[in-house]
Amino acid sequence: MIACQRRSLIAVTAGFALVALSIVPPTATRAQQVDPVPEPDAVVPALPAPPVVDGAEPKTGVATMPRTPGPSPYKGPESVADLAEKLLDAVVNISTSQNVDMPGRGVPKLEAPEGSPLQDFFDDLLKKEDGVGERRLQSLGSGFVIDPSGIVITNNHVIADADKITVNFPDGTQLEAELLGTDPKTDLAVLTVQPEAPLTAVQFGDSESLRIGDWVMAIGNPFGLGGSVSVGIVSARGRNINAGPYDNFIQTDAAINRGNSGGPLFDMHGNVVGINTAIISPTGGSIGIGFSIPSKLAVNVIDQLREFGETRRGWLGIRLQAVTDDIADGLGIGKARGAVVMGIVPGGPSDNGLLKVGDVIVSFDGREIDTSRDLPRVVAETPVGKTVPVEILRKADAADPAQPMSVEVTLGRLEDGEKLMEKADESSGSSTGPRGDKNSGMASVEILGMTLSDLDGPLREQFSLADDAEGVVITVVKPNSSAAEKGIEAGATIREVAQEEVSSAKEVESMIAKLKEEGRKNALLLLASANGDLRFVVVPID
Repeated sequence: MIACQRRSLIAVTAGFALVALSIVPPTATRAQQVDPVPEPDAVVPALPAPPVVDGAEPKTGVATMPRTPGPSPYKGPESVADLAEKLLDAVVNISTSQNVDMPGRGVPKLEAPEGSPLQDFFDDLLKKEDGVGERRLQSLGSGFVIDPSGIVITNNHVIADADKITVNFPDGTQLEAELLGTDPKTDLAVLTVQPEAPLTAVQFGDSESLRIGDWVMAIGNPFGLGGSVSVGIVSARGRNINAGPYDNFIQTDAAINRGNSGGPLFDMHGNVVGINTAIISPTGGSIGIGFSIPSKLAVNVIDQLREFGETRRGWLGIRLQAVTDDIADGLGIGKARGAVVMGIVPGGPSDNGLLKVGDVIVSFDGREIDTSRDLPRVVAETPVGKTVPVEILRKADAADPAQPMSVEVTLGRLEDGEKLMEKADESSGSSTGPRGDKNSGMASVEILGMTLSDLDGPLREQFSLADDAEGVVITVVKPNSSAAEKGIEAGATIREVAQEEVSSAKEVESMIAKLKEEGRKNALLLLASANGDLRFVVVPID
């Protein structure tokens, strides 16, 4: 009866939607390409035969390790019945409805035989007499109570665009919910209901203490089947599925299906350590790869939504780039780690002269930054207005390794910063302009698969560069060259080579020749796009 018309490999688990007389899959999905799984009948190497001991009969089959006497220390819980019984009443079903216009005129009026109960249904299906129909979409998801007074948590995509939200409790009670606040970036929503008596509630646990292999339990409303319990283990932590800027999902093999969205993931102490939100599946059903928002990330967002009705995240006011092995080598920081500063937002918290382009942030407020994905999340979790120490690695001289330093930055508010950056982007005029093959009359240099020229008026006009743009402009990039493979395009300007500023094509040529003489295999270039965005690119010299 449930037709899965969409074969997205990462599907949001918010449940199915009922439309009139048919059932359709949810509109919200998160797609990601996954390598195909080998066929079940793929040939695998045979195991070697077990050795034959003198005086013993040969044995056939697969060799096994000798069993240690006594019970195995590695076993799952014998039963989770007692635990589930205490938690079931706190897990709810979330149903939403949304009125959707059916465009077009001349829609025939549906009539049932006189006295038929179907007439009310037909009247609701097509309410408008002018021929423009109206359909009511209904969808189902999950949620859980965190405060006996009536605070309910679910996913943002469960209640997005809903005209009416209803919370359905295990005892059959239905309460209309009011939306306190949502956060699409983490896919969280906070609802409130007005119960006649205190509700059964659960509390959050510490997701940071979870270990891969720990047992967890999911309770939710898969395919409208409320109160469903499944058990599995933590398969992985810190998963990035490209769902948002703060991806840090818990992966579990506990069965999670469409309709489980917004439901809790419990540890074996009955604490909520995750909020189920997505699955990888070619069919829409569980194949044992589900994802939950960790409680550490969720609690901070939920507290803000309850208090302010919106998020108030910390903001550092910088642009970042990931540190690859090549970039780490070029910056002289040893192993790849941290996040490299690629720009300072004018008027932002870091616009105080302390942080510079090329600095590598390795610690923020005492928390280590392993990758560039970690920093935005850590900053967002830090209170607005807090002055925090930022540990950086800075290369003062091209010949010396980067040195550790510490600076302090007082955080701004991300939501205000996003508006500031939007205005800056609008005023900068990010149009790339025409890319004609105009001749500026300046001497050019061909190197590393690129044609370079000194900046002048005609080239600024040709590539829509700002009057204050600096560096050496790239006028041509040869197809299939190393520069092209690195995503370098005509119109970008080279600001630095090996962290030394350049202002002419001849300087770039000399710097590359010097690096080659020193035995360097790659050149670290600091590039600026037409709108001023900076990034490091490592291009092979040979």
